[in-house]
Amino acid sequence: MVIIKTGAAKIAPQQHPLVFSNSKYHHLAFDQVYEHIISFIKQAPYFEYRLSIGTDSQVCKQTLFVTAIHLHRIGRGATGFITKHIIPRPIHSLREKIYYETARTLEIASLFTDERIEGIIECLVKHSGRSGDIHFEFHLDIGTRGATRDLINEMVAMAKSTAFEPKIKPESYAASCYANRYTKDSHINEM
Repeated sequence: MVIIKTGAAKIAPQQHPLVFSNSKYHHLAFDQVYEHIISFIKQAPYFEYRLSIGTDSQVCKQTLFVTAIHLHRIGRGATGFITKHIIPRPIHSLREKIYYETARTLEIASLFTDERIEGIIECLVKHSGRSGDIHFEFHLDIGTRGATRDLINEMVAMAKSTAFEPKIKPESYAASCYANRYTKDSHINEM
């Protein structure tokens, strides 16, 4: 369990089971998401893939965090899943919000254990003389422009504790585009 202190506030991940969805599947456990990822790769194991995880947030009367798992078969389509978490108060501190986004992404990255990563890699081993490749990326919703630039070193250091390579804007599309789409979409609050 990742607990982050920001000033006087403590942030801990949610205690109930994570539930994932996409446009086709709803109310999936992480094990089911993992099986969809394996199935997607097995359909074309000789391509290059990018598995990215990232979180975006939206502040209103409450703060909505959406974490995305995005699997891109480079040049050949993608699949993805989201999970959401609501804090019943607005988080106005940029530092606190970015720390929480990073903690949510860390929580999902930790579900990709060594065994699960090995299972993904095994799907890509040589098939008919060809083998695919995969890149594991940790997408941070921060960049060199704007107020988040002061947080880059801290957040990248946190991300480096995982098997995923840290990426910031503009390369962090799982957070800044895919998850962002669901934080801005009002019907997500009804999921």
